[in-house]
Amino acid sequence: GDARVRGQTGVVSERRGSYPFIDFRLLNNTTLSGEIGTKKKVKRLLSFQRYFHASRLLRGIVPQASLYLLDEDYLGQARHMLSKVGMWDFDIFLFDRLTNGNSLVTLLCHLFNVHGLIHHFQLDMVTLHRFLVMVQEDYHSQNPYHNAVHAADVTQAMHCYLREPKLASFLTPSDIMLGLLAAAAHDVDHPGVNQPFLIKTKHHLASLYQNVSVLENHHWRSTIGMLRESRLLAHLPKEVTQDIEQQLGSLILATDINRQNEFLIRLKSHLDNQDLRLEDAQDRHFMLQIALKCADICNPCRLWDLSKQWSERVCEEFYRQGDLEQKFELEISPLCNQQKDTIPSIQIGFMTYIVEPLFERWAQFTGDTPLSENMLNHLRRNKAKWRSLLHKQHSSSRSNDHSGQVTGSQEQTLNEEETP
Repeated sequence: GDARVRGQTGVVSERRGSYPFIDFRLLNNTTLSGEIGTKKKVKRLLSFQRYFHASRLLRGIVPQASLYLLDEDYLGQARHMLSKVGMWDFDIFLFDRLTNGNSLVTLLCHLFNVHGLIHHFQLDMVTLHRFLVMVQEDYHSQNPYHNAVHAADVTQAMHCYLREPKLASFLTPSDIMLGLLAAAAHDVDHPGVNQPFLIKTKHHLASLYQNVSVLENHHWRSTIGMLRESRLLAHLPKEVTQDIEQQLGSLILATDINRQNEFLIRLKSHLDNQDLRLEDAQDRHFMLQIALKCADICNPCRLWDLSKQWSERVCEEFYRQGDLEQKFELEISPLCNQQKDTIPSIQIGFMTYIVEPLFERWAQFTGDTPLSENMLNHLRRNKAKWRSLLHKQHSSSRSNDHSGQVTGSQEQTLNEEETP
């Protein structure tokens, strides 16, 4: 029968059988209740407002963010960082602090200008800014990993990849705009839990997308809703905007990790046969998909200090899901059990089976450029550091176990000596 569960926030969710139909307003109870206290944020969590293109303006809600690019207070430092936005050691965490939490908006405004997209597509700067604020606000800041800073980090990486000589000479303004937009919005409105969680809790999004690329479809549809609501591209011919929307979907859907082998096999085939023709729009689009996939999982290829922060953040998000599953008496998902799944072991597996195969192929495509070699070097060094940390954990664990066994055997010996 149906039972009801009331969480810390007072929000009721339904329980059907042994599986709770979890209301995502419960995702951040207790410690984060202050962050989701406002009606606006509660309504926003995995809502349909974007999917149905409901306009905030029509509902009388005026966006609170004021129009600005860089305030005087941090203009110097932030502008200095932007002058080096194509460098691989770009510190997105520092940039986010310098821009007062507006790294995504500030970065995209700058990159659209640098790449000449505002002039080429005759974009209105105010409308562009409004759209980017909408995108940034629809990321959930309470997510340790899938938040607007991650989106900005992926966008900065995408900018670096778009400048690789093998690709750059063939890219059109449309390709560049699609790549940057897809990077910026690829995880918008992410709930902080994965697809299997949505499926086993019978979430409405899982039903809507029939358990296939559930989150990625939602990110895409949310992006289309914001594009239409902002009217950023309303001045372009209808067939052009329709093509942009479809290509955005194709790019964002490519970030589904379940499709990793599909893309790797296809990329390997192209590289082995040397049949990539980047003059062909279809082949360029495929390489944009690969570039976005690389940008999305490039954290292990960053400098150790940055890479380690991202690793800790993504594992914290995993552990929160595990805690939620435990709370609702669900089976804890792989990588989400804080007692068993350590950060070093998670990262080593991720690097070995997901990151290395993709970036080795990317380096084969780019022709071992300084950037590709730099990324692979970071990847190898970071993996070695995680292996070292894992070894220390195991050594510490064995030492503790050994200490316990000695104590136990000593107790047994004493007991035997005392037995007549």
